[in-house]
Parts: sequence; C-alpha cells; structure tokens
Amino acid sequence: MERTDQPWRRGRTATEPDAVGPASPPPVSSPAGTPEPMPAGTEPGVDLRDVERETAMIRLFDGHHAQLVRLAVLLGAEQDAEDVVAEAFCVLHHRWYRLRTPEAAPAYLRSVVCNLVRMRIRRLQVSRRHADMEVSEIASAESTAMLHEDQRQVVDALKNLPTRQREALVLRYWMDLKEREIAESMGISTGAVKSHISRGMHALSRAMETHR
Repeated sequence: MERTDQPWRRGRTATEPDAVGPASPPPVSSPAGTPEPMPAGTEPGVDLRDVERETAMIRLFDGHHAQLVRLAVLLGAEQDAEDVVAEAFCVLHHRWYRLRTPEAAPAYLRSVVCNLVRMRIRRLQVSRRHADMEVSEIASAESTAMLHEDQRQVVDALKNLPTRQREALVLRYWMDLKEREIAESMGISTGAVKSHISRGMHALSRAMETHR
C-alpha cells in the first residue's frame, strides 16, 4: 500500500489533482501532552520538508549536473547549456512538492531540459527570420570540452536532424535511457519514441555517408 505520510506530499487542491496526496497527519505528542522535540540541529520554526528538499537538490546537482549540461549541448543549447540546466534546477526547486516521489526528480529534470532547449531553438529560428542575422555558433569552453570525446561528424550531423529525432537519439544512445524513460522525458508515447529513433538513425546514417 502506498504511504501517505511522506514529507513531499501535500493536501489535494482543485488545481493540482494529480500532483499531491492526503494531508500530513498532526505531530505526535508525548504521553504528557508535550510535543516531541525536533531532531538535533534543527532550528525551531524550520519546516522539515524544506530541509529534505534542499538536501535532495544538492544531491541531484552533484550527481546529475554535468550529465544534464552534456544533454543540453547535444540537443542544441550550445553556449547556453549551463544556463538551461540552471533554469531546470530552479523549476524543479519551485515545483518540488508536486512530484509524486523524489525518485521522479531526475526524469523531471531531463524533461525540463528538453523543453527549454526546444524553446531556445524556436527563438533562434524566429530571430534569424526576422532579424536576418547570424547567431554565433561558438560554444563555451565547457561545452567544447564535453564534445571532445564524440566524433565531430556525428555531432554535426545530429544538429541537422529534426528536433524530436535528435532528442530521441541523444536520450537513447548518449544518455542510455530505456524507451519508457525517453517517452517520459519527451512527453510522448513509447511508440512515437520508436518511430523517432528509427527515422533519426536512418537520417543520421545518410548524413554520415555524405561525409565519407
């Protein structure tokens, strides 16, 4: 049976039907009616849920930041990759209590990074059409270093693929995610993931042939 006393749970509201669960139970009191003391090192008035959120965010940053920056670079964020990932962590921090469980946080971060990179690409396309100016393609030193281990021709070919195909291939072969995880990150069905991977691989193979 699913537990309902987790600190990331909140009471259900009319605008958040799926994100939260039942309200937390009242604090347990001692037999004499005096509330139990707070854990050592915790200041009075501090919400333990916020303490656990901050601790979890630090662990997520330490364990996933570099990988997410690499994901953003390969998806097309280029010199903005660091900013994209920083914004993704801010979004997660703001919406932490809407997660079903803390274990869903890495997948949520990947999803936000994908969405933010899509938005960036759309803005660049609009700028190029209306301003008739070239946008700098010079990546940051961090981004360039992350791409050294990959074959430059493959990375260049990826940039020319449709957005969804590029996302599916990067998540599958660079992030080593399963189709279900890719579908969750991209916000599409597993069937659509298979289709994008198949088409992307076909287009990538053709592109690589032209470089030989």
